[in-house]
Amino acid sequence: MPTHFVGPDSQKQALDTYIKLMRAAESVARRALSCLQDSGLTEGQFGVLEALYHLGPLKLSDLARKHLRSPNNLTVIVDNLEKSGLVRRQRCEHDRRIVFVHLTEPGEQLITSLFPKHVEAVAKEMSLLTEEERELLDGLLRRLGKGVG
Repeated sequence: MPTHFVGPDSQKQALDTYIKLMRAAESVARRALSCLQDSGLTEGQFGVLEALYHLGPLKLSDLARKHLRSPNNLTVIVDNLEKSGLVRRQRCEHDRRIVFVHLTEPGEQLITSLFPKHVEAVAKEMSLLTEEERELLDGLLRRLGKGVG
């Protein structure tokens, strides 16, 4: 459905494209994260577990930056994961202001069981595009993400 914005055609087109991008991203994410339905995890919690699984222990600030979340929001996510026994915090020995987040054994078991299902769902979503289309989309999304023409 096109926008009802009244303005220059270039702005209407930009707004229409933005709306389509956001709707597509939400639809694809919802389907690709369907593996979370029975896990009790939120999308943010899954993202934290996935990052720790692939990158190892990370500082809270690095996790927040990686997931484009405010440090306060990430603290709530980590608090809930910690209450569930899926992660643990550890202060840096050299600088007590720095807190690292580690996966626990139950956290590793959970992400190990969920991640292959997630990858399968993502691959299914991306299979709607040809390899050339995925490469083109990748380049376009990188340009948009960097904000550079």
